[in-house]
Amino acid sequence: MMKACSKWLFRVAGWKALPIEDVRKCVICVAPHTSNWDFILGKVYYTSIGKTASFLIKKDWFIFPFNLFFNWIGGVPVDRRKKTSVTDQMVEEFARRDCFQLAITPEGTRKRAREWKKGFYYIAQKAHVPVMMIYFDYAKKEIGSKGLFYPTGNVEEDIYKIRTHYRGVTGRHPENFVQV
Repeated sequence: MMKACSKWLFRVAGWKALPIEDVRKCVICVAPHTSNWDFILGKVYYTSIGKTASFLIKKDWFIFPFNLFFNWIGGVPVDRRKKTSVTDQMVEEFARRDCFQLAITPEGTRKRAREWKKGFYYIAQKAHVPVMMIYFDYAKKEIGSKGLFYPTGNVEEDIYKIRTHYRGVTGRHPENFVQV
C-alpha cells in the first residue's frame, strides 16, 4: 500500500524514480543536499521502489510517542554521550542486522559546503559495505543511483572520486552545491 501511494505521489509530482542496485547493506551517500525537501523526496522515492532506508537521529528524540514514528520511518538513534564514536555505533548496527541501508548527507548541511564530512565513508569502510551514490536532480526531476563505490582506504582520493559522480547534478538550491 505504501509503495503504491509513494509511486503515485512521485508520478503526480512529475518526478522519475530510477532503479538502484540491489544490495542488502550499504551506506547511502545522498547528494546534493540543499533543501529540507530532500528528506521527504528521498523517503517517498525509496518507498516507491520498495526499499527502506534508515537515517541517523539524536537519541534524545526517541521518547514516547516520537520514538514510534521515528522507528517506523527508519530512524536510528545516535547517542553522542556514549564513549564509542557514531562510526563505531553504526558499524555495530551493520553487524547486528541482515539488511541495513543507512542514508547520510555528506555535506552535513543544506548550506554551501566546500568540504564533505567523512563519516559516511568511515562507516562504510569499517562495516565493509559499499557506498551507494544516490542523487537528487531537481532540474531533471529524477532520483537515482550513480552506482556503488567500495572504499579503498585512500580517504581523500576516494571521496574525490565519489564527488565526481555528482557532477552535473542540480540541487533544489544549486548555488549551495559545490561541485568538484
